Amino acid sequence: MALSSMTGFARSHGASGPYTFEWELKSVNAKGFDLRLRLPPGWDDVEAPAKKRAGELLVRGTVYASLSVMRTNAVAQVRINEDVLAAVVKVASQVAGKIDAVAPSVDGLLAIKGVIEVVEPESDEEEDKAAKAAAMAAFEQALTSLVEMRRREGETLGQVLGARMDELEQLARRAEAAPGRKPEAIRARLAEQIAALLATSDRFDQDRLTQEALLIATKADIREELDRIASHIAQARDMIGKGGPVGRRLDFLAQEFNREVNTCCSKSNDIELTNTGLAMKNVVEQFREQVQNLE
Repeated sequence: MALSSMTGFARSHGASGPYTFEWELKSVNAKGFDLRLRLPPGWDDVEAPAKKRAGELLVRGTVYASLSVMRTNAVAQVRINEDVLAAVVKVASQVAGKIDAVAPSVDGLLAIKGVIEVVEPESDEEEDKAAKAAAMAAFEQALTSLVEMRRREGETLGQVLGARMDELEQLARRAEAAPGRKPEAIRARLAEQIAALLATSDRFDQDRLTQEALLIATKADIREELDRIASHIAQARDMIGKGGPVGRRLDFLAQEFNREVNTCCSKSNDIELTNTGLAMKNVVEQFREQVQNLE
Protein backbone atom coordinates (compact mmCIF):
# COMPACT_ATOMS: atom_id res chain seq x y z
CA MET A 1 0.00 0.00 0.00
CA ALA A 2 1.39 3.37 -1.02
CA LEU A 3 1.98 6.41 1.12
CA SER A 4 -0.39 9.34 0.60
CA SER A 5 0.03 13.03 1.14
CA MET A 6 -2.78 15.08 2.67
CA THR A 7 -2.57 17.81 0.03
CA GLY A 8 -4.10 17.67 -3.42
CA PHE A 9 -6.43 19.26 -5.96
CA ALA A 10 -8.92 17.87 -8.48
CA ARG A 11 -11.71 19.07 -10.75
CA SER A 12 -14.40 17.31 -12.80
CA HIS A 13 -17.25 18.33 -15.10
CA GLY A 14 -20.57 16.74 -15.98
CA ALA A 15 -23.93 17.27 -17.58
CA SER A 16 -27.39 15.74 -17.36
CA GLY A 17 -30.51 16.96 -19.11
CA PRO A 18 -30.67 20.74 -18.81
CA TYR A 19 -27.98 20.80 -16.08
CA THR A 20 -24.22 21.27 -16.35
CA PHE A 21 -22.07 21.13 -13.24
CA GLU A 22 -18.48 21.28 -12.01
CA TRP A 23 -16.83 19.86 -8.90
CA GLU A 24 -13.69 21.36 -7.39
CA LEU A 25 -11.89 19.51 -4.58
CA LYS A 26 -8.97 20.82 -2.53
CA SER A 27 -7.29 18.86 0.26
CA VAL A 28 -5.05 20.28 3.04
CA ASN A 29 -3.35 18.96 6.17
CA ALA A 30 -5.41 18.15 9.27
CA LYS A 31 -5.23 15.93 12.35
CA GLY A 32 -8.31 13.96 11.26
CA PHE A 33 -10.63 13.75 8.26
CA ASP A 34 -13.24 16.36 7.42
CA LEU A 35 -15.18 16.96 4.19
CA ARG A 36 -16.55 20.50 3.90
CA LEU A 37 -19.14 20.80 1.13
CA ARG A 38 -20.45 23.93 -0.56
CA LEU A 39 -23.59 23.09 -2.52
CA PRO A 40 -26.12 25.19 -4.45
CA PRO A 41 -29.69 25.42 -3.13
CA GLY A 42 -31.73 22.29 -3.80
CA TRP A 43 -28.70 19.98 -4.09
CA ASP A 44 -28.42 18.91 -0.45
CA ASP A 45 -29.27 15.33 -1.44
CA VAL A 46 -25.69 14.74 -2.60
CA GLU A 47 -24.15 15.68 0.76
CA ALA A 48 -24.64 12.38 2.61
CA PRO A 49 -23.41 10.05 -0.17
CA ALA A 50 -20.48 12.37 -0.92
CA LYS A 51 -19.33 12.33 2.71
CA LYS A 52 -19.75 8.57 2.91
CA ARG A 53 -17.71 7.93 -0.22
CA ALA A 54 -14.95 10.37 0.72
CA GLY A 55 -14.69 8.76 4.16
CA GLU A 56 -14.16 5.38 2.51
CA LEU A 57 -11.16 6.56 0.49
CA LEU A 58 -9.51 9.14 2.77
CA VAL A 59 -8.29 8.86 6.36
CA ARG A 60 -6.81 12.28 7.13
CA GLY A 61 -6.97 15.80 5.74
CA THR A 62 -9.58 18.51 5.36
CA VAL A 63 -11.21 18.37 1.92
CA TYR A 64 -13.04 21.42 0.59
CA ALA A 65 -15.54 20.34 -2.10
CA SER A 66 -17.48 22.89 -4.11
CA LEU A 67 -20.29 22.11 -6.59
CA SER A 68 -21.44 24.73 -9.11
CA VAL A 69 -24.55 24.04 -11.19
CA MET A 70 -26.03 25.78 -14.25
CA ARG A 71 -29.38 25.07 -15.85
CA THR A 72 -29.45 25.62 -19.61
CA ASN A 73 -32.48 26.13 -21.87
CA ALA A 74 -34.47 27.34 -18.89
CA VAL A 75 -36.33 30.55 -19.76
CA ALA A 76 -38.07 32.36 -16.94
CA GLN A 77 -41.72 33.34 -17.48
CA VAL A 78 -42.99 36.89 -16.93
CA ARG A 79 -46.56 37.19 -15.66
CA ILE A 80 -48.76 40.09 -14.62
CA ASN A 81 -50.46 39.81 -11.28
CA GLU A 82 -53.97 40.81 -12.32
CA ASP A 83 -55.21 41.34 -8.76
CA VAL A 84 -52.37 43.69 -7.87
CA LEU A 85 -52.72 45.58 -11.17
CA ALA A 86 -56.50 46.04 -10.66
CA ALA A 87 -55.93 47.34 -7.14
CA VAL A 88 -53.28 49.80 -8.37
CA VAL A 89 -55.56 51.10 -11.18
CA LYS A 90 -58.45 51.51 -8.74
CA VAL A 91 -56.35 53.54 -6.33
CA ALA A 92 -54.99 55.63 -9.21
CA SER A 93 -58.53 56.41 -10.36
CA GLN A 94 -59.54 57.44 -6.85
CA VAL A 95 -56.56 59.75 -6.52
CA ALA A 96 -57.13 61.23 -10.01
CA GLY A 97 -60.66 62.25 -8.99
CA LYS A 98 -59.39 64.24 -6.03
CA ILE A 99 -56.41 66.01 -7.53
CA ASP A 100 -55.33 67.26 -10.90
CA ALA A 101 -52.94 64.50 -11.93
CA VAL A 102 -51.78 62.83 -15.12
CA ALA A 103 -53.17 59.37 -15.69
CA PRO A 104 -50.62 56.64 -14.96
CA SER A 105 -48.73 55.27 -17.95
CA VAL A 106 -48.32 51.58 -18.72
CA ASP A 107 -44.61 51.53 -17.94
CA GLY A 108 -45.31 53.36 -14.69
CA LEU A 109 -47.88 50.74 -13.67
CA LEU A 110 -45.58 47.86 -14.60
CA ALA A 111 -42.76 49.39 -12.55
CA ILE A 112 -44.80 49.11 -9.36
CA LYS A 113 -43.58 46.27 -7.17
CA GLY A 114 -45.78 43.21 -7.35
CA VAL A 115 -47.46 43.97 -10.66
CA ILE A 116 -44.95 41.89 -12.66
CA GLU A 117 -43.86 38.46 -11.42
CA VAL A 118 -40.85 36.58 -12.81
CA VAL A 119 -41.51 32.86 -12.43
CA GLU A 120 -38.69 30.38 -12.73
CA PRO A 121 -39.52 27.36 -14.88
CA GLU A 122 -40.73 24.39 -12.90
CA SER A 123 -38.21 21.62 -12.47
CA ASP A 124 -38.83 18.08 -13.54
CA GLU A 125 -38.46 15.56 -10.72
CA GLU A 126 -37.00 12.87 -12.96
CA GLU A 127 -34.55 15.30 -14.56
CA ASP A 128 -33.42 16.51 -11.13
CA LYS A 129 -32.97 12.94 -9.88
CA ALA A 130 -30.91 11.99 -12.92
CA ALA A 131 -28.82 15.18 -12.59
CA LYS A 132 -27.97 14.47 -8.95
CA ALA A 133 -26.96 10.91 -9.82
CA ALA A 134 -24.71 12.29 -12.58
CA ALA A 135 -23.28 14.84 -10.14
CA MET A 136 -22.34 12.01 -7.76
CA ALA A 137 -20.62 10.20 -10.62
CA ALA A 138 -18.65 13.37 -11.34
CA PHE A 139 -17.81 13.64 -7.63
CA GLU A 140 -16.47 10.07 -7.72
CA GLN A 141 -14.30 11.03 -10.68
CA ALA A 142 -12.92 14.11 -8.92
CA LEU A 143 -12.36 12.16 -5.71
CA THR A 144 -10.46 9.45 -7.59
CA SER A 145 -8.24 12.09 -9.18
CA LEU A 146 -7.64 13.67 -5.76
CA VAL A 147 -6.67 10.32 -4.23
CA GLU A 148 -4.29 9.66 -7.12
CA MET A 149 -2.63 13.06 -6.74
CA ARG A 150 -2.24 12.51 -3.00
CA ARG A 151 -0.60 9.15 -3.69
CA ARG A 152 1.85 10.66 -6.16
CA GLU A 153 2.75 13.28 -3.56
CA GLY A 154 3.05 10.51 -0.97
CA GLU A 155 5.47 8.58 -3.17
CA THR A 156 7.71 11.63 -3.40
CA LEU A 157 7.47 12.17 0.36
CA GLY A 158 8.44 8.54 0.92
CA GLN A 159 11.63 9.05 -1.07
CA VAL A 160 12.46 12.19 0.91
CA LEU A 161 11.82 10.46 4.25
CA GLY A 162 13.96 7.50 3.19
CA ALA A 163 16.81 9.88 2.37
CA ARG A 164 16.47 11.49 5.81
CA MET A 165 16.76 8.07 7.44
CA ASP A 166 19.91 7.35 5.41
CA GLU A 167 21.43 10.63 6.62
CA LEU A 168 20.48 9.91 10.23
CA GLU A 169 21.99 6.43 10.03
CA GLN A 170 25.27 7.83 8.68
CA LEU A 171 25.38 10.42 11.46
CA ALA A 172 24.68 7.74 14.07
CA ARG A 173 27.63 5.74 12.71
CA ARG A 174 29.79 8.86 12.92
CA ALA A 175 28.73 9.33 16.54
CA GLU A 176 29.49 5.67 17.19
CA ALA A 177 33.02 6.10 15.81
CA ALA A 178 33.71 9.47 17.44
CA PRO A 179 37.20 9.44 19.01
CA GLY A 180 35.84 11.05 22.14
CA ARG A 181 33.75 7.92 22.89
CA LYS A 182 36.76 5.58 23.01
CA PRO A 183 37.59 4.31 26.54
CA GLU A 184 41.18 5.50 26.36
CA ALA A 185 40.08 9.02 25.41
CA ILE A 186 37.58 9.10 28.29
CA ARG A 187 40.22 7.81 30.73
CA ALA A 188 42.77 10.37 29.61
CA ARG A 189 40.27 13.22 29.91
CA LEU A 190 39.15 12.13 33.37
CA ALA A 191 42.75 11.61 34.47
CA GLU A 192 43.61 15.17 33.55
CA GLN A 193 40.60 16.49 35.48
CA ILE A 194 41.46 14.41 38.55
CA ALA A 195 45.09 15.47 38.42
CA ALA A 196 44.04 19.10 38.24
CA LEU A 197 41.81 18.67 41.31
CA LEU A 198 44.48 16.88 43.30
CA ALA A 199 46.97 19.60 42.46
CA THR A 200 44.77 22.21 44.13
CA SER A 201 44.42 20.41 47.46
CA ASP A 202 45.79 17.39 49.31
CA ARG A 203 42.45 16.74 51.06
CA PHE A 204 40.83 14.96 48.11
CA ASP A 205 40.27 11.22 48.46
CA GLN A 206 41.75 9.77 45.28
CA ASP A 207 39.73 6.54 45.54
CA ARG A 208 36.50 8.51 45.92
CA LEU A 209 37.43 10.70 42.98
CA THR A 210 38.10 7.62 40.88
CA GLN A 211 34.68 6.21 41.76
CA GLU A 212 32.98 9.49 40.88
CA ALA A 213 34.90 9.65 37.61
CA LEU A 214 33.75 6.15 36.68
CA LEU A 215 30.16 7.12 37.51
CA ILE A 216 30.42 10.20 35.32
CA ALA A 217 31.86 8.14 32.47
CA THR A 218 28.98 5.69 32.74
CA LYS A 219 26.37 8.45 32.64
CA ALA A 220 28.07 10.05 29.64
CA ASP A 221 27.86 6.86 27.57
CA ILE A 222 25.39 7.17 24.65
CA ARG A 223 25.38 3.50 23.70
CA GLU A 224 21.75 3.08 24.78
CA GLU A 225 20.60 6.15 22.83
CA LEU A 226 22.40 5.04 19.68
CA ASP A 227 20.78 1.60 19.92
CA ARG A 228 17.33 3.17 20.22
CA ILE A 229 18.01 5.49 17.28
CA ALA A 230 18.96 2.45 15.18
CA SER A 231 15.74 0.72 16.27
CA HIS A 232 13.66 3.79 15.36
CA ILE A 233 15.33 4.00 11.94
CA ALA A 234 14.39 0.38 11.26
CA GLN A 235 10.78 1.04 12.34
CA ALA A 236 10.54 4.16 10.17
CA ARG A 237 11.83 2.33 7.10
CA ASP A 238 9.38 -0.49 7.71
CA MET A 239 6.42 1.93 7.95
CA ILE A 240 7.52 3.86 4.86
CA GLY A 241 7.92 0.61 2.94
CA LYS A 242 4.50 -0.77 3.90
CA GLY A 243 2.77 2.57 3.26
CA GLY A 244 -0.84 3.31 4.15
CA PRO A 245 -2.06 5.94 6.63
CA VAL A 246 1.09 5.96 8.82
CA GLY A 247 1.47 9.72 9.26
CA ARG A 248 0.50 9.77 12.93
CA ARG A 249 2.79 6.87 13.83
CA LEU A 250 5.71 8.43 11.98
CA ASP A 251 5.01 11.72 13.74
CA PHE A 252 5.24 9.92 17.11
CA LEU A 253 8.47 8.26 15.96
CA ALA A 254 9.85 11.70 15.04
CA GLN A 255 9.25 12.78 18.64
CA GLU A 256 11.14 9.70 19.87
CA PHE A 257 14.02 10.47 17.51
CA ASN A 258 14.15 13.99 18.88
CA ARG A 259 14.22 12.75 22.48
CA GLU A 260 17.14 10.37 21.86
CA VAL A 261 19.15 12.93 19.89
CA ASN A 262 18.64 15.56 22.59
CA THR A 263 19.92 13.08 25.17
CA CYS A 264 22.98 12.39 23.03
CA CYS A 265 23.71 16.11 22.85
CA SER A 266 23.27 16.59 26.60
CA LYS A 267 25.62 13.69 27.38
CA SER A 268 28.27 14.72 24.89
CA ASN A 269 31.63 15.74 26.34
CA ASP A 270 33.42 15.97 23.00
CA ILE A 271 33.15 18.76 20.43
CA GLU A 272 32.98 16.37 17.48
CA LEU A 273 30.23 14.33 19.12
CA THR A 274 28.33 17.52 19.93
CA ASN A 275 28.50 18.66 16.30
CA THR A 276 27.30 15.26 15.13
CA GLY A 277 24.41 15.40 17.60
CA LEU A 278 23.38 18.84 16.32
CA ALA A 279 23.50 17.55 12.74
CA MET A 280 21.26 14.63 13.76
CA LYS A 281 18.87 17.05 15.40
CA ASN A 282 18.61 19.02 12.14
CA VAL A 283 17.86 15.87 10.13
CA VAL A 284 15.20 14.78 12.63
CA GLU A 285 13.50 18.17 12.36
CA GLN A 286 13.46 17.89 8.54
CA PHE A 287 11.98 14.39 8.89
CA ARG A 288 9.28 15.65 11.26
CA GLU A 289 8.30 18.53 8.98
CA GLN A 290 7.79 16.19 6.02
CA VAL A 291 5.86 13.69 8.11
CA GLN A 292 3.30 16.42 8.88
CA ASN A 293 2.17 16.17 5.24
CA LEU A 294 1.47 12.43 5.32
CA GLU A 295 -1.97 10.89 5.65
